Amino acid sequence: MQLLALTSAEIAFLTAPPVTAADAARDSLHTRLTRKLAATLTARLRLPVQAQPVATAAPEPAPPTPVWQPDAVLATLWLTRRLGGQHVTGVASFVPRSLLHTLDAALAECWLDAPAQTLPPALAWHIASDLAQARLAVQLPPHSTDMTRWAREIIRHG
Repeated sequence: MQLLALTSAEIAFLTAPPVTAADAARDSLHTRLTRKLAATLTARLRLPVQAQPVATAAPEPAPPTPVWQPDAVLATLWLTRRLGGQHVTGVASFVPRSLLHTLDAALAECWLDAPAQTLPPALAWHIASDLAQARLAVQLPPHSTDMTRWAREIIRHG
């Protein structure tokens, strides 16, 4: 059996230098989490998803653990695609727990890969796919130690 030649994209991937902890630390939490969310949502929804960071206001008071705020469009898209639907219609009346668990896992992994010294109070994204345009936000605790404790608990029980 003859092996196929590698494509230029495959060669570039295989020859790229590994990402070190120092590289990850230089990347902001928002940037890393944006990439992680896009990849995770693309995989779970089985369609290309782009995540674009947007500005958001700081919550008052800050929560003790991260609090996700997906809009109704994202909840509907999640339910539709996870149940095998091809067209998004209607509006979900609740946020599926499986969506929140998936978002928690993505945030926990991103945080534990390279914890930040200071946390932004909140992060937000515009989520785009061929089926829908949605918004997603998360409020973060004020202290990095609280965030680390929460992330370890999510990974331990996830």
